[in-house]
Amino acid sequence: MIMVLIVGLTLIILTINGLQYYKTVIGERVYHPDHLILKPSGSLGHGLGIFGSLFIIAGISSYMARKRYRFLSRIGLLKHWLEFHIFLCTLGPVMVLFHTSYKFGGLVSVSFWSMVAVFLSGIVGRFIYLQIPRSIEGRELNLSEVRAMKSDLTEIIKTSHNLGEENYRIIVDSVRNKTRIYHKSPIVRLIRNNCDDRRSIKEVKSALKNSNLPKTDYKKIVSLVQSDITINRRIERLDLMQNLFKYWHVAHLPFAMVMLIIMVIHVGVTILFGYRWIF
Repeated sequence: MIMVLIVGLTLIILTINGLQYYKTVIGERVYHPDHLILKPSGSLGHGLGIFGSLFIIAGISSYMARKRYRFLSRIGLLKHWLEFHIFLCTLGPVMVLFHTSYKFGGLVSVSFWSMVAVFLSGIVGRFIYLQIPRSIEGRELNLSEVRAMKSDLTEIIKTSHNLGEENYRIIVDSVRNKTRIYHKSPIVRLIRNNCDDRRSIKEVKSALKNSNLPKTDYKKIVSLVQSDITINRRIERLDLMQNLFKYWHVAHLPFAMVMLIIMVIHVGVTILFGYRWIF
């Protein structure tokens, strides 16, 4: 949450600070009072490019090193390294965007749009990553480990609560692991399954209200039902998400490599031509 807040505040502050300059036509920016500060080679613009690039490089290299080198596995959980990777690789592109002052051209534009592709594919990858069940350390769980997470919900409800046969049957039907296949498209199937799950939870809540259970028991059973349905869905789409994650790397990594290579060339050229920051 703090990382999201930092990125959001950075975006807002930089936008407010240079809004009038960025709205000015490119050919007339040289006459703007903030041009010497906000242009790509200006004191602020150049600094944003330097720190933005460093954040991106640090975010990529640190996460890759954590996954590759065994001695780093003792330092923090993998999911925390991933969160830090996402933070730096979100903050960095925001700063690079303002470094360009919204002016793209030449070889640098290839690097910029590669960075945009990496950023957008990262959002997709984050979504897929969250769909794959993991241990507290961040390790992927296999199918048997996910199934072991399921509790015998029906037995717990039957022995602990007096719901009546009809209401008990409604709850049993709602948590039964049915693989619903409506469409070849996994996206359509996912949406329809989510709609069915919400309908099932609604039916469970209605049955529990008819049973006049205490509020604490009501909340406990609803929470158990939601957890059980979530695990059922994760079991159904485990193979799909694992395969998607493998294919996602095929798109994500090449864009990242193109971005980094052109970024290094860009930095080398600026140094060669004598551009310096505040030192």
